[in-house]
Amino acid sequence: MLFTILIVAASLVIILPLLNFLSYRIMGGIIRNRQETWDLNICCGKTDGGGVNVDIVKHADIPNLVVVDDIYNLPFTADQFEHTLCSHTIEHVEDPKAFFDELQRVSKDVTLVVPPLWDLSAVLNVFEHRWLFLTFRKEHHKLPNYIVLPFAQFFQQRLGQKIRA
Repeated sequence: MLFTILIVAASLVIILPLLNFLSYRIMGGIIRNRQETWDLNICCGKTDGGGVNVDIVKHADIPNLVVVDDIYNLPFTADQFEHTLCSHTIEHVEDPKAFFDELQRVSKDVTLVVPPLWDLSAVLNVFEHRWLFLTFRKEHHKLPNYIVLPFAQFFQQRLGQKIRA
């Protein structure tokens, strides 16, 4: 019995990081590179999408960076952008529907990149994520179904983590 538990634990230690690498680096990179230039790269972090890059803080020196205080009221006109990339952001925000509605307001085509259910280390990240997206696909053009990530609020409040957005 103990041997079986050790084998399962060792397998998870190997498999979970590989699935996460496949999800974030490989598949995420393919999606980001599919579009030569993203007119709007929302919550860009350190990634230059080639067009307007938007975030709530400056993470790095990237061109065309716009720092915003409110992701639910972006400083852009309706349909200002053709293609918008929102990669690994919506699982962090307070209100995914309101955020997605705002992205649809400013862009004709929104590409959401979310942690798929098979990437367990990302899906169950109760320390950073608020929402669990009920999908095995990584890329979406409509808001996929989602539920509150169990225990996320508990851990985030106890650890004093303040998530802006």
